[in-house]
Amino acid sequence: MTDTPIDDPILLAEVTAAFHSYERALMVDDVATMDALFHAAPTTNRYGVGEVLYGIDEIREFRKGRGGSPQRRLGRVAITVYGAGFATADAEFFRENSDRRGRQSQAWVKFADGWKVVSAHVSLEGNSH
Repeated sequence: MTDTPIDDPILLAEVTAAFHSYERALMVDDVATMDALFHAAPTTNRYGVGEVLYGIDEIREFRKGRGGSPQRRLGRVAITVYGAGFATADAEFFRENSDRRGRQSQAWVKFADGWKVVSAHVSLEGNSH
């Protein structure tokens, strides 16, 4: 690890902006922006509510066939930057017109071309009664 402290304010602002860019792209199904914010490598993974995707090719194929994303609003978001090039983003979200709560975790790495998601996981709670 470098001597850069946890949550350097400049780096935290960068990854927070990247996180919110991804969220905006998700809500309007801007596949090009979502793809640009994921690291284009076979080592990038995404576990979704109903899918397990290994590598950027599987992630891109899934997005092409999805036909939009369910609308949601964010709850609590916790973003932490560790050193000069690694961050985590954990978010709680709520599906529109539903009482279902979900969780999203992302690992971000800063590459020469900016912050990229290298691992993501999305889950939903079951229906409440």
